[in-house]
Amino acid sequence: MPKKYRKMLTDWDAPYIQSIVVVVETQSKETLANWCIDYAQAKLLPIYEAAYPEDSRPRNAIAAAKEWLAGKIKLPQAKVDIVQCHAAAREAEENPSAQAAARAIGQCASTIHSAGHCMGLPLYGALAVAYDTAGVDADWQTLEKIAIEECGRMEAALRSVAVEDEAKPAKLTWKC
Repeated sequence: MPKKYRKMLTDWDAPYIQSIVVVVETQSKETLANWCIDYAQAKLLPIYEAAYPEDSRPRNAIAAAKEWLAGKIKLPQAKVDIVQCHAAAREAEENPSAQAAARAIGQCASTIHSAGHCMGLPLYGALAVAYDTAGVDADWQTLEKIAIEECGRMEAALRSVAVEDEAKPAKLTWKC
């Protein structure tokens, strides 16, 4: 029987997740979308493309989300590419780091629809970085240490773009 790998971080109450949530809850959907899309493009897209260099679906999802943010396309147009990114993630079952990266990218791009999707960045993305750094067969303690460090970098990136006293913070309802 093949080994089962974690697909995401699952401890919603972990301090490294909740410290991101605290900042997320103060920001607008647009600020959150820009933060997580830019981060995913810089850190996660290379992980996916190293495994699947010919598959442009995650890159297309990022591009579509950016076009929506710029007012160049409507949400239904962007969703076509975002759905394809989610399909890429499902198809990457044999590569847990690439799969987690594609899941995170799909969630980040989906933030243009619903702000809460931005939490896919730390929940999937930090694990993608951990798998990519230590290998998928590393022990959980090693993987979690790397994921915690990556969540710290994600939070720092969010704080660097966060709008103080944001006029219209996203209305978020967590169902975790």
